[in-house]
Amino acid sequence: MKTTVQTQVAEAREHVLARIAAAAKRAGRDPSSVQLIAVSKMQPEDRIDAMLATGQRRFGENRVQEADGRWAARRGLYSTLELHLIGPLQTNKVRQALGLFDVIETLDRDRLAAALAEACAREGRQPRLYVQVNTGEEAQKSGILPQAADDFIARVRGAYGLVLEGLMCIPPVGEPAGPHFALLAGIAARNGLTRLSMGMSGDYETAILFGATSVRIGSALFGERG
Repeated sequence: MKTTVQTQVAEAREHVLARIAAAAKRAGRDPSSVQLIAVSKMQPEDRIDAMLATGQRRFGENRVQEADGRWAARRGLYSTLELHLIGPLQTNKVRQALGLFDVIETLDRDRLAAALAEACAREGRQPRLYVQVNTGEEAQKSGILPQAADDFIARVRGAYGLVLEGLMCIPPVGEPAGPHFALLAGIAARNGLTRLSMGMSGDYETAILFGATSVRIGSALFGERG
């Protein structure tokens, strides 16, 4: 028999998936072209387990240390688990991140690219990588500035020898998200990148209309964090 938490989480996920499918159809896209990443940062253990029980296997975390405590033991239980780092990555955490995350979405500076290249060569593996673009040019936010993105992408591929999968952005709070999603899609298109991680609980349907291939959903799935 399901607990109240399990029921709430399962219903929330079904609701979000239905809205993702509807938004994809409005955009003339196959709903399966949009992946749902459940943002599990700071969520209690019972809600994480409830989400896993629904069959959800893609999760996003902000901090390496917190994610390690939550997911290291679960790795052995769920062979198809896919972990995304969606928060800033410090260079001194690169080796630990490399051992934990399948996808790092916040590559945004040369020093980090160099550290990742060195760690990947040493460990013999590379996570899937996204460049984070600071589309709103916010001083307090991570991400490469839009006007510097093309050159940075070229250096990541050339000077550092890393393979990029796509781009990620977080639009400024209080601004229409659409122009930021359009900006990210344009940068991706001219650099031959087809994967776009954009859209959160308040704007993921808009993101899908602009081409998001993954959306990062927290509160709409888990409820507000305490």
